[in-house]
Amino acid sequence: MARNMVHYTQTYRDFQWALPSTFNFGTDVVDRYAREADGPALIWANAAGEEIHLSYSDMSRLTDRFASVLAKRGIRRGDRVLIMLPRIPDWQVAMVGCLKLGAIPIPSVEMLTRKDINYRVRHAEVRAVVVRAEHAEKFVDVLNEVPVRLSLGIAAGFESCENAMIEADGAFEPAVLSLDDPAILYYTSGSTGEPKGVLHPARSLYAWREAAKYWLDLDRSDVIWCTADVGWSKAGTSILFGPWSAGACTFFYDGPFDPAQRLALLAKYNVSVYCAPGTELFRVVDEDVASFDLSRLRHTVSAGERLNAFVAEKWHKKTGIQVMEAFGQTETLMTLANYACIPTREGSMGLPLPGSDVDIIDAQGRRLPRGSEGDIAVRVPNPLLMLGYYKDEARTRESYIEADGERWFITGDIGSRDADGYFFYSGRRDDVINSAGYRIGPTEVENALLSHLSVLECAVIGTPHVERGEIVKAFVILRPGTKPSEELVRHLKEHVKQMTAPYKYPRAIEFVDALPKTQTGKIQRSALRALEKKRLTLEEQSIHGTSS
Repeated sequence: MARNMVHYTQTYRDFQWALPSTFNFGTDVVDRYAREADGPALIWANAAGEEIHLSYSDMSRLTDRFASVLAKRGIRRGDRVLIMLPRIPDWQVAMVGCLKLGAIPIPSVEMLTRKDINYRVRHAEVRAVVVRAEHAEKFVDVLNEVPVRLSLGIAAGFESCENAMIEADGAFEPAVLSLDDPAILYYTSGSTGEPKGVLHPARSLYAWREAAKYWLDLDRSDVIWCTADVGWSKAGTSILFGPWSAGACTFFYDGPFDPAQRLALLAKYNVSVYCAPGTELFRVVDEDVASFDLSRLRHTVSAGERLNAFVAEKWHKKTGIQVMEAFGQTETLMTLANYACIPTREGSMGLPLPGSDVDIIDAQGRRLPRGSEGDIAVRVPNPLLMLGYYKDEARTRESYIEADGERWFITGDIGSRDADGYFFYSGRRDDVINSAGYRIGPTEVENALLSHLSVLECAVIGTPHVERGEIVKAFVILRPGTKPSEELVRHLKEHVKQMTAPYKYPRAIEFVDALPKTQTGKIQRSALRALEKKRLTLEEQSIHGTSS
């Protein structure tokens, strides 16, 4: 049962952002709880059965030491620090330590390849990296470009982070950040070219507490488990910034996915709020849920991909808990959500987060009547919004439109809004593929395929998938003399895994003789998506014995 929202309509109408003049998450949240109201901040476990329990005072001390390590090696306010760690407490320590110093962390998944890392390091002019020793070799091309290199374990060209922490005295000058000072940098896939750097200011880290309050419904008594990878902004909202702003405790698990074990861990660690993508719930809900003691679990939320209605219904039937889905993106974070205190609408994205004016607008930036389809947009100013795309002022300008005295950030998603204000999703305006919560730019996959000697041309789209929401599908024209085969399909998949992050590889490959193009020669991914949709519809009709 929700505790933080008595009545959504009243809350939404009366809500006013009460922003401080300065904000540093490390000093104003972590240190403040440690000083004024200490309690459990982190419970960590791994597949080997090891555990670590840390309080806010523990985290305050450890993050002071890490900030001291960076400061003594010349890292200053505004310097970019790439953090490529798995789900281990060192991730929180490094992230918050950077924030205390005013350095800008770049959280990154360990699946990144050398090519991915080279781009991020050079694009962001990274001054320090923190990585596990087994992944240090991925930085070989940029070692001389990064002054401070810390590794967990011993790695050539890197300094031991463990030794540095032991020797650190915790002395440093904490940064006092104004609300628009840069605070964190995420890289996210776009429909064209290289990943986009999404730069968020200090005010975003402050504002994310509202999602923790109203959507996650957290307070100090809660233990929340969000299973997102730490390289994504979802980890910021539901593993670090949101939960700790509420004084809640985060459960953090480092181990392979096993649906039955998910339930066992929920029970063992008394998790009260569970945040998981639809693809995870798809697997977990098929287990014998009743055999696990989930009496402490009171709230389940999902984001990052569309949740299958059948899965949500099944979870509700087995646990008595509805899944509250939310919508957002790296640029805006959570802007629309379903809340436990108000009725949900089947298939709806929900209602705006209090403090956010979200609406459907036309191509000229004007609000559309209820029931009309158009761009889902967020009116600015809004403290949740990014500062902009890093080193890309043109792309940043293109993301906004102004009309009738109102300025809007265009999310790139198409939808509608019913008479009661509920939003409904229609699709993406661009070509980004959302597969199991991972945003994948088709151009990255196409470029990887084109580097294979057998490939002449190719196009990549997302195609519907019952478990993953979408999967990457590639349409490939082979070079003359090359014949299609199952062996070639396997080679192409492995090739893409070597060229870019493995989760981006095409799970489906179709060999074709031609690709649909515009008069100027540009490949029409939209035409491929339409053909794929028609094909899937015909297949489904054939299975069910129906016709159009």
